[in-house]
Amino acid sequence: TLFRSKQLSLRFSEQVYNGFWYSPECEYVRSCIAKSQELVEGKVQLSVLKGQVYVLGREAPMSLYNEELVSMDVQGNYEPCDATGFININAVRLKEFHRLQKKVATLAE
Repeated sequence: TLFRSKQLSLRFSEQVYNGFWYSPECEYVRSCIAKSQELVEGKVQLSVLKGQVYVLGREAPMSLYNEELVSMDVQGNYEPCDATGFININAVRLKEFHRLQKKVATLAE
């Protein structure tokens, strides 16, 4: 998630700034960042005009984003009453990650 990404980025920058590049902690953060980027791929179309950058489109075949999951029109596995439970909310993210892992395994075969 974006929150975890920001946390890793902050920890990494603090460790580098403090001279801990070769420390076990910094090695761990680097390995977490590398792991988080394993399935990152895609294309972004940009327009650059007069010092401004505009995103025209983006495409990521291994994206965790699932339109049916976030749609208010399609009732997926998410029930509004789940909002009362932290574990159920996190389960949505983890189930989607597991779905993507299955997709990757199928493509690898």
